[in-house]
Amino acid sequence: MSEIYKVRKVWLSEMTQFHYDKVKDPMFFKENVLPAHAVPVLYRNREEYDAGSSSLRMALDGVWKFSYAVNQASAPAGFEKEDFDCKCWESICVPAHIQMEGYDVPQYANVQYPWDGREELVPGEIPVRFNPTASYVKYFEVPQAMKGKEIRIAFQGVESGMALWLNGSYVGYSEDSFTPSEFDLTPFLKEGENKLAVQVYKWTSSSWCEDQDFFRFSGIYRSVCLYALPAVHIEDIRVKTLFAGNGFDEATLEAVVKTTGAGKIRYRLKDEEQVLLELEKEIVPEGEASEAAGQQAGGIIFQEKIRQPRLWSAEQPNLYRLEIEAVSPDGRTEEYLVQMVGFRRFEMKDNRMLLNGKRIVFKGVNRHEFSSVSGRHVSYEELEKDIVTMKRNNINAIRTCHYPDDAAIYDLCDRYGIYLIAECNMETHGTWDAYMRGAAEKSFVLPGDHEEWEDMMLDRVNSCYQRDKNHPSVLLWSCGNESFGGRTIFRMSERFRELDDTRLVHYEGVFWDRSYDETTDMESRMYTKVKEIEEYLQNREARPIICCEYSHAMGNSCGALHKYTNLADQENSGYQGGFIWDYIDQSLYRKDRYGREYQAYGGDFGDRPCDYNFSGNGIVYGGERNPSPKMQEVKFDYQNLTVFIREKDFEVWNKNLFVNADTFAAKAVLLRNGVPTAEKELHLCVEPESRRSFPLPFEIPAYEGEYAVTVSFHLKQDECWAKAGHEVAFGQAVIANVKAEDESEPGGTKGITGGNPGAGTACEKPCVLVRGKRNFGVRGTDFEALFSIDNGFVSYRYAGKELLIRSPKPNFWRAPVDNDEGRNMPGRYGQWKLASLYLTTKGAGEARETALGTWYDNPVVHEEKDCVAVTYYYCLQTTPEAECQVTYRVYGDGRVQTTLAYDPVKELGDMPEFGMLFQLSADYDHVEWYGNGPEETYEDRKEGAKLGIYRNLVKDNMAQYLVPQECGNKTGVRYAKITDRKGRGLLFTGDRMNFSALPYTPHELENARHSFELPEVHYTWVRASMQQMGVGGDDSWGAPVHPEYLIDVGRKLEFTFTFQGIV
Repeated sequence: MSEIYKVRKVWLSEMTQFHYDKVKDPMFFKENVLPAHAVPVLYRNREEYDAGSSSLRMALDGVWKFSYAVNQASAPAGFEKEDFDCKCWESICVPAHIQMEGYDVPQYANVQYPWDGREELVPGEIPVRFNPTASYVKYFEVPQAMKGKEIRIAFQGVESGMALWLNGSYVGYSEDSFTPSEFDLTPFLKEGENKLAVQVYKWTSSSWCEDQDFFRFSGIYRSVCLYALPAVHIEDIRVKTLFAGNGFDEATLEAVVKTTGAGKIRYRLKDEEQVLLELEKEIVPEGEASEAAGQQAGGIIFQEKIRQPRLWSAEQPNLYRLEIEAVSPDGRTEEYLVQMVGFRRFEMKDNRMLLNGKRIVFKGVNRHEFSSVSGRHVSYEELEKDIVTMKRNNINAIRTCHYPDDAAIYDLCDRYGIYLIAECNMETHGTWDAYMRGAAEKSFVLPGDHEEWEDMMLDRVNSCYQRDKNHPSVLLWSCGNESFGGRTIFRMSERFRELDDTRLVHYEGVFWDRSYDETTDMESRMYTKVKEIEEYLQNREARPIICCEYSHAMGNSCGALHKYTNLADQENSGYQGGFIWDYIDQSLYRKDRYGREYQAYGGDFGDRPCDYNFSGNGIVYGGERNPSPKMQEVKFDYQNLTVFIREKDFEVWNKNLFVNADTFAAKAVLLRNGVPTAEKELHLCVEPESRRSFPLPFEIPAYEGEYAVTVSFHLKQDECWAKAGHEVAFGQAVIANVKAEDESEPGGTKGITGGNPGAGTACEKPCVLVRGKRNFGVRGTDFEALFSIDNGFVSYRYAGKELLIRSPKPNFWRAPVDNDEGRNMPGRYGQWKLASLYLTTKGAGEARETALGTWYDNPVVHEEKDCVAVTYYYCLQTTPEAECQVTYRVYGDGRVQTTLAYDPVKELGDMPEFGMLFQLSADYDHVEWYGNGPEETYEDRKEGAKLGIYRNLVKDNMAQYLVPQECGNKTGVRYAKITDRKGRGLLFTGDRMNFSALPYTPHELENARHSFELPEVHYTWVRASMQQMGVGGDDSWGAPVHPEYLIDVGRKLEFTFTFQGIV
């Protein structure tokens, strides 16, 4: 046995033993855990660094032996002992949640605690009957290169509490689920095979402070490794970049390096490959340090001036490379690390948050650590895809909700340029929710003023700070989330300030408890309405405000996002941006009873209590992490270059803080009826934070058409997050509508019908009316239509092909979106669903007396100058009673001008939609439209759309929201085609109408709670409407759609469009 092992073996008799009862004590949250520190990977030398493999480290990731128990009492007693053979146990992969490996089940809960109603507990107590306990064992041998050295073990994340043994001896205990826990294994190691034993408890006393809105998992879910300390070891490093005065021409790079052992520290600072400085300092033994000489006991203070540093920001994430070597007295390199450095200053000045002297606006998103494959164990590829997606969509900031994320995400944010609110692991929403509802006393609230919880929370602050202190991307520390107020959280904020004078401290919860208002350096709120922010800012002394959560992106949401970004864009506004809730749907791959994979949410695993699909609030989908249609709006509202296009010129507003608009390539495109007809490259020089106007580079032709201009900005060269040519911003406007001398197409728009022969010309083709006894027929060139007195518009044949399955019907309903459910839209608007389902022609129309009594002529048919008009009258089955009329004007070339009319009944109020519903064969599955796109758009979410001609399949319009709901709508539609694979079908034209084509009716969508519950596809359902109400999004539990995005029923409603067969 090595001498170092023999010497330290005598410590064993003095070590404490683990007692499970301590887990119930909030004052017992760690034991024998080594001090927290920064976590750069340490290598033996530069060659190992370049190869990406360190001889000082041994990964323990992989297969471990495993035993699962429903509680600690039923776990295998004594499993940690050397002579307890665990090699016949089942195997499990590490890192992983046990719930993703076939043990226990994932449980999603928002505010409520996961044990609520199962066991009656008070804060600090833990479940006894059901508290999954996972026993892990790993057998290993110390590699030859690590022998004879102090050996430590690092657990990067274990949820929520873990006890550790080595070779039967108790090593230590830790509870913080989201920051590293490290232990010294040296006294317990032996030659040959060692037995490492870990017992993980799903819930501990600290779980009361981990009530985040997420799936509840447990296990060793982040990496585990051994690492060895060489003779000279870099224990920790802290880097600061300091600027004197108001300028940025010169900075001081300060690095404090803590070391063990005797020797030297070498520093080398590089800007890319250029060496800016090199120096070497002696490690001074304890008691001989001199701060004046830049020394401290067991470490070195390094300060050096850097002239004209290239500053770090999200716009220009300039990074310097600080190489540090620990060198032995005989000149050997013992340890080598690289610390990336970003020069930047973040401060509060003149009541504004400034980055490098400029007022910052956070265009942010909350990001839970989540994978549909592996829960909160997210692969590096998934992490990087998230950052790339954010950069491509103009997101410049992340709030790590509500705990420290995997360390790799911070490195990626440094490199790609993303600002961070780095949040401490704390949320106690379930405690103060009970207090606010009157279900508990204030003493129930955690951590509040409870002394017994303070040490735990201050330790979490320290762990959060120490791990991530060197990242330039971290601008704000956050005490945690939704934990009310009180003295403990105030002291947490003060601890952050004591540790770090280069960043600000954030906390939203003081909004609910102002007893320690100074806990936060800025005002922070959640889901505050724009009007409320404006009212707050009327106080000129008010602190700047951010929305740490806003635009709740649950399902089809993010309506009126632009109202917030417009407010932030106001000159020197005290509103400095916000963070959308949230980035990705928390959904997990699961199979239905027939083996088909789907995205599962809360409750799908039999988990109770749970909060069901409230886990699905992402602007990207779960699964492959691809953007949802909402991202189109986010990208536009978050862009840093805004273009205002006018009739003769356009203005560029460069909202970037540091880069000129000419950093990007620019071009202008002229479109006629959605088709590009001219394109010009532009050189647009606009200084940061300024505006400039330029003449339009096009003359508008004299021939008829709708003319629009798009001015866009693109990457000039490849970046790490996108290729050259990627569009970063655009502006678009219709600048002219040139009309022909004779523009007589009824119900449509002249000249923009997608090349359909005959459309848009005066109708000279005759049509013939055939009056039957119960049907009316209309024949013309290549078509015939049939109207029934019993069943409506029953037939429309074009070129010998029947195009209608059933009669078109007025429609006033949409499948409720998640925001609708939250504000009880289905209940309040329910009569419009009844009207859509059960409207009838019976008892409506023009009354006359007959031998059978009163008869209602319905439809009413008139021959007009160049068409036949057929009007149906409908009773809507509402209370009070309402009616509507649909008039079809059939022209000789097969066009059917359709007009839906309704005289509002005051008591019924507005409706979700006002339009017509068509049932077609599913063979008609190709869609082309000229209107807003390419993604779905709504009245309150269309800022980011471009006017153009787009094509897709009907199935493509089914957004993959966790719960099926309204989706696929198009606004501003001039024409749309629904065709089969041969190009035959129907052409719809209208005046900037709403349009959708889906495989399901609104009612089929509404009836399904998962995608697999939707029926097999049999039809294509087309909806053409005057308008659909907005989707909302200020929150998902009561916030109404803004009034301007509702259907105005203060006047008669009339909607006219035209459809026609095409071949």
